[in-house]
Amino acid sequence: MRNVITIVRKELNSYFRSPIAYLLLFLFAAATGGVFYLYIKTFIFQSLTQAQYAQMYEQQMPPMNVNEMVIRPVLGWTGSICLFLAPMITMRLFAEERKTGTIELLLTSPVTDVQLVLGKFLASLLLYMTMLSLTVLYFIVLFRYGNPDFLPLIPGYLGQLLLGGSFLSLGLMFSCFNIKPAACTILALSVLFVNAILQEIPFFRELKHWFLTYHLNIWLFIFASPVPWWKLGESLSLLLGFNRSEEHTSELQSRLHLVCRL
Repeated sequence: MRNVITIVRKELNSYFRSPIAYLLLFLFAAATGGVFYLYIKTFIFQSLTQAQYAQMYEQQMPPMNVNEMVIRPVLGWTGSICLFLAPMITMRLFAEERKTGTIELLLTSPVTDVQLVLGKFLASLLLYMTMLSLTVLYFIVLFRYGNPDFLPLIPGYLGQLLLGGSFLSLGLMFSCFNIKPAACTILALSVLFVNAILQEIPFFRELKHWFLTYHLNIWLFIFASPVPWWKLGESLSLLLGFNRSEEHTSELQSRLHLVCRL
């Protein structure tokens, strides 16, 4: 465990001694801040409109749910923003070591492969959590001037953490390839972005279970709203090698379905 902590500390120091961490924090804060501003502006406009109509027709103003109209969509957009930023966090973990020639020294150090990978992953996850903590400031403003429900925020952030961890794991895998850091970022972004776009096209919606980002986004659906828990097992089937889809019942079809996913 001491070796893992040492690796985490080393990676975090390298992050914050370079402009990478500060640039990512700035991009994340600017993007999420813009999304929060747009949704809170829409919420205030709709509230004033409803209040005017209620006063005009002498009716009671319908309730406005700030959780559904502001918090939930902001967290949803946060996951989409992290889809682009997560590969930038992981691009240098192993690829930069190979580029600078320190990978041999790292591999011959008295640490196991598991400790090395775990330490680098935890360092990237801590940076991601730092980015995610910036959004807490927006919700503090909501609680200061409004009365939203606090409990939905807990599963919402838990889903964001698991979703970000999935993105980081994929980026870490591409960073292990024998390619340059920029190529790792482009490759990870291409896989995530193309999957996310294709599964929203009407022609491919019936095949959404075949796309990687559908199985990563399942964390948000699990914790954001009550859904059948078998969907969690379905998303993990991509990694466990099992097929739960009802359209593929035979053994041969299940194997072909799994090969196409991989």
